[in-house]
Amino acid sequence: MAELDWHAERSDLQGLAQLDRAPEVEGIDLVAVRTYRQQRVRQKMAEYGVDAVILSDPVNIRYATGTRNMQVFSMRNAPSRYLLLTQNRSILFEFTGCLHLGEGYETVDEVRPSKTASFVAAGPHIAERERAWAAEMADTIHELTGLKDATVGLERLNAGTAIALKEAGLNVVDAQQPVEMARAIKSPEEMKCVIASLRATEIGVGKLREAIRPGLTEAELWSVLHKSIIAQNGDYVETRLLNAGARTNPWFQETSDNVIGANELIALDTDVVGCHGYYADFSRTFHSGPDRPTDTQRELYKVAYEQVHYNMGILKPGMSFREYADRAWNIPDRYYANRYYLSAHGCGMTGEYPYLYHHGDFPDAGYDGVVEPGMTLCVESYIGEDGAKEGVKLEQQILITETGIETLSMFPFEAHLLT
Repeated sequence: MAELDWHAERSDLQGLAQLDRAPEVEGIDLVAVRTYRQQRVRQKMAEYGVDAVILSDPVNIRYATGTRNMQVFSMRNAPSRYLLLTQNRSILFEFTGCLHLGEGYETVDEVRPSKTASFVAAGPHIAERERAWAAEMADTIHELTGLKDATVGLERLNAGTAIALKEAGLNVVDAQQPVEMARAIKSPEEMKCVIASLRATEIGVGKLREAIRPGLTEAELWSVLHKSIIAQNGDYVETRLLNAGARTNPWFQETSDNVIGANELIALDTDVVGCHGYYADFSRTFHSGPDRPTDTQRELYKVAYEQVHYNMGILKPGMSFREYADRAWNIPDRYYANRYYLSAHGCGMTGEYPYLYHHGDFPDAGYDGVVEPGMTLCVESYIGEDGAKEGVKLEQQILITETGIETLSMFPFEAHLLT
């Protein structure tokens, strides 16, 4: 792939390949990716003593099988499609009229029609629907495992279905831990999907950067990224985090119809669920021009840049989460109140395990664990003084290797904000 100079006065993006249009051209063995991921789930199920899982989170279904169908819709209408996975069998219960979407996958042994056990689908008969749903699932689990009191893991099902499964004699446990631990370690083939998603997202961010000018609204500018992601066969943007001027401080303000003014900072967090369903998560802050950034704007940017790169520099395989918190960059007092809520976090098909906390937050929020090879992490910074006008958001996505780290996000930083 050609190298692009994102700092050039103009960036001609014509002729760039759309990275996910023909994944086989990139040399990604998607069968190997899907097989590895399902094996990881089964490995962690065995490790945590779980006989079967019923996955209704569409991201987890996609991780375990590679199948997808209306991810946002099915996320808020669970259980409308769900996966029953044991050590020897994988049954996808697919949404009405959609059974064909689960066919042809080596990770799916059988596709059955789902029964949506939600209030929207069942109305006042919801309890009856949940009991019937649970009875069917309990019978199937007994048939597959030979156990009347099988341990069954759930992650996103509504409370009534969990209660009904327990009343049917199953030992119901939380499936979040085995599934998250499975997702945390990527295979080399899986990393090709991560990188494809990042490169496509960087193309979109390049187009967004090129489109910046005073007079646009935040939403108009943000739509440039969204259009590019969809055109490159990515899925969707998970958040609306592009803000300009005073709306960059504090962070976490939804993109709006605010008009971008002259000489303002513009902060972006990509949060793209892109090619192959993988999360491309990096942050950049731009300047709307036309004048040179102010001393204050450049100071904010340089401090955020320092935080990200310092913390990248200490990460290594075998480091405990507590050790990382103890050694991480010390946030200056004037920026502490508005700090980003994490120092770093896992990244795969969404933001995921682990969360790495700041030193000051670790006693109340943190937990221990080990940084392992194969983890992809996003190293975060938000720098904005409480009550001040603007702030800077920066973030880099990295891979933990056997010997250190590999930087995955290649989109350049802004030279005129660093000098």
